[in-house]
Amino acid sequence: MAGTDFYLPEAVDLAETLCRITPGDYDKQVFFTNSGTESTEAAMKLCHYATGRSSFISFVGAFHGRTYGSMSLGSSKSLHRARYQPLLAGIYHAPYPNPYRPPLDAPADRLGRACVEYIEQTMLNHLVRPDEVAGIFVETIQGEGGYVIPPADFYPALRELCDKYEIPLVMDEVQCGMGRTGKMYAIEHWDVVPDIILMAKGIGGGLPLGAIVAPTQMMDRWTSGAHANTFGGNPVACAAALATIQLLETELLDNANRVGAHMLERMHTWPNRFPAVDNVRGLGLMLAIDLVEDSTTRKADHELRNTVVDEAFERGLLLLGAGAGAIRLCPPLILTEELADEGLSIIEEVLTEHN
Repeated sequence: MAGTDFYLPEAVDLAETLCRITPGDYDKQVFFTNSGTESTEAAMKLCHYATGRSSFISFVGAFHGRTYGSMSLGSSKSLHRARYQPLLAGIYHAPYPNPYRPPLDAPADRLGRACVEYIEQTMLNHLVRPDEVAGIFVETIQGEGGYVIPPADFYPALRELCDKYEIPLVMDEVQCGMGRTGKMYAIEHWDVVPDIILMAKGIGGGLPLGAIVAPTQMMDRWTSGAHANTFGGNPVACAAALATIQLLETELLDNANRVGAHMLERMHTWPNRFPAVDNVRGLGLMLAIDLVEDSTTRKADHELRNTVVDEAFERGLLLLGAGAGAIRLCPPLILTEELADEGLSIIEEVLTEHN
């Protein structure tokens, strides 16, 4: 049943809930989609329509989806873009402040600001004028790019830049949102309010659902019929999302923080036990390690990473690779400490065999 054609109370209830729980004390509206890539496409169209501008800035290492617009924003792997060129014009990729493999020669305590200064001083001076930028899209924590957590100074500086040039700041929370990091949205760790938030995956509790939350001031410029879909916000998925959010607020945020901290404490012992393990990191239950050939050069060991993922699978543990040599641990938010320990033991067994 289509929310564009019928009044669906579940969709209204969910929209009101999302406006309540997303950061920012301003009038908001919601547009429902079926997936993360649809949320990205909807936000791109909204930014184009509301600003009248033509271009976008995103970040090296990003993943925003696999349709043409979202794929054009992304750059986590050349494989995703191979044989699909040319992609959308007017999209520019900025360096993402990876503290482990810094893209710029800047002190660690100002790497985030240095990447924002690069956007202003290089990109906006030489590649695209600020009054042509319809939005800056960024994964709060990069997912496919390697579970990269940016430094503390990045988002405050990026917010300042967007305010200065009246550029909408669009946070992609598809992978890192809905409690994954121990807060409802990962951007809350930086105490920064974006203009638009994208979500999907976890929001539906396993059912296909996505959404964008944006200021009413922008949404009101999107005239009826300028964008739509058939099944976004279907009542079954909305009901599942409402139940998911209730569980997040009453139980699962606390569980993600508690179990995530328990796992990180054990994982932080790994670099001393396994020479190939480096850069243990995480927030809540969004955790990762890098496997490297040498911790001094930080050269990624792609082959070992894939071996660990495969052999853990044979022992009953599902892991995912990310970036050049990272393994990401993204368990369900209902994970117990006992099950977490069982999974970590499997990883330790595999690493020991390849030590």
